[in-house]
Amino acid sequence: MPNITKITTQKKRKDRYNIFVDEKYAFSVDEEVLLKFHLKKGTALDDLLLAEIQFHDEIQKAFTDALNYLSYRMRSESEIRLYLRKKEIEEPIIKEAIHKLYSFNYLDDLEFSKAYVRTHVNGGNKGPTTLKMELKEKGIQEKLVVEALKEYPYDIQIEHAKKLAGKSVKKEKNISERALRQKLEQTLTRKGFPRDVILEALEDVTVEKDEDEQWDSLCHHAEKMQRRYKNYEGFEYEQKMKQALYRKGFPIELIDRYLSNSDME
Repeated sequence: MPNITKITTQKKRKDRYNIFVDEKYAFSVDEEVLLKFHLKKGTALDDLLLAEIQFHDEIQKAFTDALNYLSYRMRSESEIRLYLRKKEIEEPIIKEAIHKLYSFNYLDDLEFSKAYVRTHVNGGNKGPTTLKMELKEKGIQEKLVVEALKEYPYDIQIEHAKKLAGKSVKKEKNISERALRQKLEQTLTRKGFPRDVILEALEDVTVEKDEDEQWDSLCHHAEKMQRRYKNYEGFEYEQKMKQALYRKGFPIELIDRYLSNSDME
């Protein structure tokens, strides 16, 4: 039965040790594995012990890789599993490494989810529906997602929706009131805010335009329509213009006023 004849510390990795058998290098192990199996000069190595040592060293390597991945930010269990699979680590090793991460409290999907929600709440650019979808994509269980979203109270959702809507209003100058409201609703829906939050938020956001603003917006679009329908005349021209401007959200009385003024010119 071969015996260990020498153990040396690796130059680049002080936490790993080179094991020599019969004065020849045989394999290397992590410090934890060295201590776990009480490896020292003179230790006899049979096939079963070697297999156990190798198995536990692979677990420790995966555990160390996962810790390095976690050092940048918190991760979900699913993210860790995917990361280790990409490194072509076998499933039994991954399972044991994950178990070890939990035993040292390095993994906690609920705390990860809560922190994820809090981070985005502080950013204020995403609604709860989007956060729910993103957490599920990270492999978080439904019940943990529901619990984590308690970190995003209803009043804060309203506040964020109002701020995003206010920014959008400032950017939109040449559209009708109806089109503006529709666009705000679509924007907030894409951001992940639920319908009840959107409706309540928009109650406090000014989307109404005064008559001059509405008129200027209509004229802006009507000039484009005139170029598009310049080959039409009379009733057909008016119908094309009315339909196009109405689809843009302008009231019919304002459209009629514009067309009447155009006829007088």
